This record gives sequence, structure tokens and C-alpha cells, in this order.
Amino acid sequence: MPKEIWPVIDKPAIQFIVEEAKASGIEEVIFVSNAKKKFVLDYFKGSPAPLKKILSSRKKTEAIKALEELEELIKGVTFSSVMQDRPMGDGHAILQALPKLKKEPAGVLFGDDIVESTVPCLQQLINVYATCEKPVLALYRLPKELLHSYGVVQVEKIANRVYKIKKIVEKPKPGEEPSDLAVIGKYILTPEVFDFLKTAKPNEKGEIVLADTFDKMLQAGKSIYGYEVEGKWLECGNKIAWLKTDLYLTLKDPQYGAELRKFAKDNNLI
Repeated sequence: MPKEIWPVIDKPAIQFIVEEAKASGIEEVIFVSNAKKKFVLDYFKGSPAPLKKILSSRKKTEAIKALEELEELIKGVTFSSVMQDRPMGDGHAILQALPKLKKEPAGVLFGDDIVESTVPCLQQLINVYATCEKPVLALYRLPKELLHSYGVVQVEKIANRVYKIKKIVEKPKPGEEPSDLAVIGKYILTPEVFDFLKTAKPNEKGEIVLADTFDKMLQAGKSIYGYEVEGKWLECGNKIAWLKTDLYLTLKDPQYGAELRKFAKDNNLI
């Protein structure tokens, strides 16, 4: 199963991403996927008409509530998908959506990055874009010992939590980190970014990487901004990260949290 469909609490991880997008005012969602992930788009197309009737007849109250919440989420949002036949890097994946885009900025949200926040993370980036009208990257401060697994930025601070990006270093070696700000998989991309992606050449792994494209833009004198997001970054990109995210959010959940904390305490788990 693709990681974006792994359940977090009681719904697939990708639903958190769509909820973030809608809460940020997004009305059109384009999934970049492959043929094996067709059910991701199907999930957001709504449920067959008889389903609620069947659930009602079986008195499945909790399931009906979940179904109604999903139906409310997809109201006012159009969903479509484009195919990436084989994995050729995140930049290549994003480029597949270009035919569906107008000449306007687009929010890009990776399917395995959840940010728990009062103001939706994408909305935070939109607020920054409204003042600079340039590409905006979501940034998150991490302990030095974790930075080697991420893209890390060299920056110039220009306002509270707002930075001008000078350089992006992918997975820096210990001691070579340009800062303690890592890049989260959430961006506002402008049409100019897509112009650079169209001419990008694959790296030695045969991939078109978004971070490399940003570096090319910076070398060409283009401006890119970063925002240190407010909230908690939760990952689902591998099994242990997903388990931690699920545990964290489930223990905080108003429906399940109290009972699970009691269970853990009663069984000497905490």
C-alpha cells in the first residue's frame, strides 16, 4: 500500500493533506500518482449512493459520521489526477501537473508530511506569498543530529520567521549544515519554477529534483523565500515515522486519546 493511504488515527494520511488544502482555501486538487494508486483519487470522488443506507440499516453510527465528514470535505473541491509512469524525482512528479495548471501559483503538498497547527501550514505559506509573490518553502527547525536526512537551507533572515533562501544543501554531512532549518514537503510554486523545471536535466540517478531546480534559480539571481512554519511537523515517510505520528495524534485525539492513555497506564506501558 502506498504510504499516503496508511491510516493515521482513523483515516488515510492523504486526508490530512486534503483537509489542510481545503482549510487554506484551495478549490482544485491535482494528485500526481501512478496507475497503482488510482484508488487515492477514487477515495475522494464520494461514496456510492447506497452505502449510507446500508450503514444506517446496520446501525453503523461511527462509520456514518466518518462518511459524512468525508462528504463535507469534498464539497466545493474538484479532484483530478495526472500520472507519473515511473519515479523520476519530485521535480519530475510536480512537472506532470503543468498541463492542468493555469499561469498562476500552485501549492504543492507532499503526501507524507503532516503539520499540526492552528493556522493550516499551506495558509501560512500563502500569507507569505501574498507579500513577496515569489516561491515560498516551508521550513522547520531541527536538532543538528537529524539534519543529515533532509534538505537544509542557508538563509538570510528578513522578518519574523521569514527568510530569503541563499542555498539548499541536500542531506549535508555532519558539521556542514548551513543552518538548522530543514525543508518540509510543502511549497508555493510560481509559474517561473515550472519554467525552470521544464528545462531541468536529470541528475546521475536519472531524477529531476526540485531542490536542484531551486539552486539553478538562485544561481540565476531569482528570489526564493522560506517560512519557519508554526506548528509541529509529523512525518509518514517511513514505518517508524508513521508509527510515531499515528501514536502522537491518536493519544491527543478527543475520541480515542483518553481511553488509550488509560490502557497504556493500566498495562504499565507509560
